[in-house]
Amino acid sequence: MLTSAEIRATTFTLTRWRAGYDKHEVDAFLARVSLAIDTENALSVAEVRSVRFTTIRFREGYNQEQVNDLLDRLAQASQ
Repeated sequence: MLTSAEIRATTFTLTRWRAGYDKHEVDAFLARVSLAIDTENALSVAEVRSVRFTTIRFREGYNQEQVNDLLDRLAQASQ
């Protein structure tokens, strides 16, 4: 199980020339996850699996593979 502190401490490699996920959307979702953990209202696997982030290019975004890996960990922890 991931803690809210681990979620808040998570960092991702920034990408500019490759496709990346919108930083603000990812950060907002992780803040929601952290709050859910703190209030013991864990997100369901379906909620984690259904999240979609805008893919961006030519401006800073988060590495998609790293974000997807974290989403997989969150889904496994929600089961």
